[in-house]
Amino acid sequence: MTLDIMLKRLGLSTVQRVLPELTPIAEKEAWSYTQFLERLVSEEIAQRAENRIANQVAKAKFPFQATIETFDFTFKSDLKRQMLGRFLGPELVSEHRSLILEGPPGTGKTHLCVSIAYKAIQNGFTARFTTATALINDLRVAHDLNLALKPYLQPNVLVIDEMGYLGYGPGAADVLFQVVDQRYLKGKPILFTTNKPLKHWGRVLHDEELARAIIDRTLHHGEYMKLTGASYRLKGRKIDLDLPAISERATVPKGGDDKSEN
Repeated sequence: MTLDIMLKRLGLSTVQRVLPELTPIAEKEAWSYTQFLERLVSEEIAQRAENRIANQVAKAKFPFQATIETFDFTFKSDLKRQMLGRFLGPELVSEHRSLILEGPPGTGKTHLCVSIAYKAIQNGFTARFTTATALINDLRVAHDLNLALKPYLQPNVLVIDEMGYLGYGPGAADVLFQVVDQRYLKGKPILFTTNKPLKHWGRVLHDEELARAIIDRTLHHGEYMKLTGASYRLKGRKIDLDLPAISERATVPKGGDDKSEN
């Protein structure tokens, strides 16, 4: 049996691939047998780690690729990387550190939560991304709720994006509470993004009591941060977004027609 076949049987595909490249280098530089073996094993370990991360990122279903290194902290002067340090290490999972990020659109909430979840994957954990709407709709129509809950309960870290962006029908609070409560009991963190103040979650979910219970469990071992400022998407553009309330915009003066200039 040849060495190539034995490496293949052992599943050492990286060693099998780099062996022809490293052998002449080892001979030229007079590596010891131990040095040569250490280099081969380190190449195998590094490749397996890279493959694991790629596989877990695919399973996480992130909407885009983001890392903490690519976040523009100079644009968000009120937010420092040090403030997020406690969420970037293994203690995110080991100490059940959930997070609620509130802020208007474009302030980087989703980018930060994806970055934290990606860092968790790099640290050896698993993660899953979903929007609040997708999660609620998925669970409300499930024929077997226990089965439908598994994708949201199994990962070490769960990102629930856009909490409160859209209206939810009856039963939203019930199914969301199931996810939050069971993850709380298992000691698994949740990262929420929202554009609604916490005091409005009851109105969004049509259930004040369950909304309080959801927030209570999330923040027991977690933290709340509010992001402010202009939208990064509109960076460098002078656009007045201080719009009147919807009720004001919809008002039609008495005796007049609602004529808009195009």
